[in-house]
Amino acid sequence: MNLLEVKHLKKYYATHKAVDDISFDIQQGAIFGLLGPNGAGKTTLLRMITGIFYPDEGSIQFDGRPFDPQNDVHYIGYMPEERGLYKKMKVGEQTLYLARLKGLSEKEALKRIKYWFEKFEISSWWNKRVDELSKGMQQKVQFISTIMHDPKLLILDEPFSGLDPINANLIKQEIFQLSQQGTTIIFSTHRMEQVEEICNHIMLVNKGRKILDGSIKQIKQDFKQGLFRIGLGVMPNAAQMATYHFNIVQVHENAFTVKMNADSTTNDILLHFIHQGIPVTYFEELLPSINEVFITQVQQTEHTAPAVPQPA
Repeated sequence: MNLLEVKHLKKYYATHKAVDDISFDIQQGAIFGLLGPNGAGKTTLLRMITGIFYPDEGSIQFDGRPFDPQNDVHYIGYMPEERGLYKKMKVGEQTLYLARLKGLSEKEALKRIKYWFEKFEISSWWNKRVDELSKGMQQKVQFISTIMHDPKLLILDEPFSGLDPINANLIKQEIFQLSQQGTTIIFSTHRMEQVEEICNHIMLVNKGRKILDGSIKQIKQDFKQGLFRIGLGVMPNAAQMATYHFNIVQVHENAFTVKMNADSTTNDILLHFIHQGIPVTYFEELLPSINEVFITQVQQTEHTAPAVPQPA
């Protein structure tokens, strides 16, 4: 079941198309990576999904019905890249205030705050002002404030900013657990290694347009380039490497990276060495990283500017 269905969404400003006819679906419980370079339209898209902006055209379905910003905002948790904590306010008071804004009673809010503060080992921060905390400590408070009301849709924009590896891992494990419990998560970041580790589906946008949409596994398969790394027990000489089945891309210690020719197979590569009595110690396909796919696809769209909408 899809928790979110976005159809032909458009948002135009005077000089450019911020979001240009974007459609996508997100299944319940998915961790959906929203990717794109600076100025690609990600923030505008997120603000329409959260009801902050209204689209010029298109529709949003939330949990099987038309999105109603006034009511559905209570089912959404949004942690923007620009943090929204009040720096002079005490941590406990602020967390309680934000929980009440999401519709929790004072009793229920205090119960949940206590649970999360104990889980994140920050109970002693209750009477500290936000500006007394480090950026990473503020990030933990922001994360708790975002998820305390058990949102159906959780939007995280650069959630690991300022966190040390231990606290980053803590937040990451909570993201996985929330997903397993059925929370749908939109995860936006410029750190592609985090995308590969956390997300199961991604969408790449640039200049307001969707240029890529699919599962991590399928995208890596779609953009593979026939590269393989083969480890050898004995390094062959030039004559033993000569073949029409592949070209040598890089030489390593006791290994080669090769690019397979279009009319050859992996068996052809392996048999080439086996027939010469050269032992093969390992053989692996080299799939592109999401970072490599990101760079390639964005560069291909950089020189195609969308038409500026004309006033009626």
